[in-house]
Amino acid sequence: MVKMPNFCQSGISDRSAHRRHRKFFRATVSPILLTALCLITTYPLNAQESPKTTNLIPTLTSQSPAPPLPGVASSGNQISLNGRTLPGTWLQRPGKSGQVTTNLSDGAFRQLIGINFLNSSNWVRQPIQWFSSVTTPQVLAARLLGAYRYLDITNFAQTSGWQIQANGNTLVIATPKAQITNIVQSQQPPEASAPLQQARILVDLDHPTPWQVAQGSAIAKPQSSSSDPDTPTPKPTTPPNREWTVTLDGIADPVLIERYTPQPPAAPPALLPNLLKQLLPATPTEPIPPAPQTLIQQVEVVKNQTIIHLSVPFGLSPQVSTVDNPNRLIIDIRPDPLEERDITWAPGLRWRQHYVNLGTERFPVVWLEVNPRKFGLTLKPMWASPDGLAGTAPLIQTAQRYLAVAGINGGYFNRNNRLPLGAIRRDNQWLSGPILNRGAIAWNDSGQFYFGRLTLEETLITANNQRLPILFLNSGYIQSGIARYTPAWGSTYTPLTDNEIILVVEKDQITEQLPGGKVGGIVVPIPQDGYLLTLRANAISAASQLPIGSTVSISSTTAPTDFSRYPHIIGAGPLLVQNRQIVLDAKSEKFSNAFIAEKAIRSGICTTTTGTLMITATHNRVGGYGPNLAEHAQLMQLMGCVDALNLDGGSSTSLYLGGQLLDRLPSTAARVHNGIGIFLQPRK
Repeated sequence: MVKMPNFCQSGISDRSAHRRHRKFFRATVSPILLTALCLITTYPLNAQESPKTTNLIPTLTSQSPAPPLPGVASSGNQISLNGRTLPGTWLQRPGKSGQVTTNLSDGAFRQLIGINFLNSSNWVRQPIQWFSSVTTPQVLAARLLGAYRYLDITNFAQTSGWQIQANGNTLVIATPKAQITNIVQSQQPPEASAPLQQARILVDLDHPTPWQVAQGSAIAKPQSSSSDPDTPTPKPTTPPNREWTVTLDGIADPVLIERYTPQPPAAPPALLPNLLKQLLPATPTEPIPPAPQTLIQQVEVVKNQTIIHLSVPFGLSPQVSTVDNPNRLIIDIRPDPLEERDITWAPGLRWRQHYVNLGTERFPVVWLEVNPRKFGLTLKPMWASPDGLAGTAPLIQTAQRYLAVAGINGGYFNRNNRLPLGAIRRDNQWLSGPILNRGAIAWNDSGQFYFGRLTLEETLITANNQRLPILFLNSGYIQSGIARYTPAWGSTYTPLTDNEIILVVEKDQITEQLPGGKVGGIVVPIPQDGYLLTLRANAISAASQLPIGSTVSISSTTAPTDFSRYPHIIGAGPLLVQNRQIVLDAKSEKFSNAFIAEKAIRSGICTTTTGTLMITATHNRVGGYGPNLAEHAQLMQLMGCVDALNLDGGSSTSLYLGGQLLDRLPSTAARVHNGIGIFLQPRK
């Protein structure tokens, strides 16, 4: 962000400082590590349509179950799994011979049961692996309905011995009781593709059973005490370990619980030798890091579930798989946990993930390829609040409210007041104007895209042809000058700086002049047939030229003018690639030096030579942190991008598909202000 005048410093949060504060708490996350879905909400309009309200803000409907869909016997958005009620969409359909088939959304199936999806080029057939052979996978029939892809689990459930019954909005699933007979930790020899030493945990079971993995908080390292009060406590030389939990629907043998019950503090055993030394090698002048703590911290049984608590060093993450004969859960602690995927999820929508090499560095990238010319696929901006532009929410929740089948987080925002800091335009209406000539992407419903650095030039024209520049539109970015607030901002406006002059404009006529007073001191209704003008700092003197009763008009254009031809725009920045060439110039887009140099998780959007669109999430490199902006530009270029834009990143990075986040655990994703949604129009 640019340096602000004193009167608006409090209104802008430093995103780069926020990320620097959080950087030691990031880890490369395997996309197969899953948690429960956010609660499903419903949106009453066709996903292709703009909300039919005066300010184009979509409204939420009741959380109650939607009416039954045509051809569907029953449906709902809750699943009772072995007595625990969890969110997840499902439906039952009439089958052959009067039987009913049970279908789960693929996101819920992966997240709640621990199913591993295998590569597939046919969206109606999904191979899976779950306590079975990868060479002869079971293949489930898939069906697109609404914003989800449903898998027919009828035969799978029967073979697995599940009992299933619909009970109103809830699908009740009971799986066979499982016993965990052994938990063994071993050290694995390094692979050629993963030279860092690995650890493996083997969990033996008498029956296949659902499992989930969750990422917890950083584990504080024990501080050594000194008898000398003048001796400072040494600062840790390595980032802290992070807690991970593996939860299985089964009861562990009491011997295992006793074996892994925490003991009084003692000298830590070297069960993972040299992991941290290899990830963060010590120089001759640096002390050698101490051996890491025990990997398995505790095993406990809670409500018929066994929870394995792990302490995982920085730069490593669990990669979980299952095998049969014997039934076994395999937990590999790896620096490169991402598993390659190439799954055609819907016509024109492909989910891919693998490592991209940049020099000697390896970056895990998860992305969606979208063919916008495929019938029924469109893109729209979406934002968090149903009542205006102030607000944030998890992307998973926003996407579900809009009934988007897929999406990614979009532009920047102020974390303190949750206001937008960049361009949002939908269906030819500006929701929020651009700032600082930053990079943006524009598109239409025919699959045409335009990338560039964007400025919105608005001018207030008085009756005697005086022309006054309007610097910002519905923006949380605050500087001296004139800003404009329309009904898209919300029903009211509260001053964002001290001593503003607020002009109420209705039907192109100034009807009131109000003193704003202190920040947040008054609430001014925004007229539905007009807008508010706020005069800040040195623009306050313009109030004398705009008396009550005077007529005004507004001229509006974009620079470049090509942006005006597109109904949808999202601004973020910096611009990374144009016409296959890297054009990164973050300084000209007023990004700070710290932001430019920071190594962080990144979101991106780009077009390719074939005309497809890619939305990407790039996480931490093997053995370190995510890419800086220059590396992000190179990665996008390597992936075949013709034009590419950097989106908001760090904890905001979220790649959504059919009720699930593909790139990270939902618990690790921050709330975001806006995003880009992909919508699938129902076939007629």
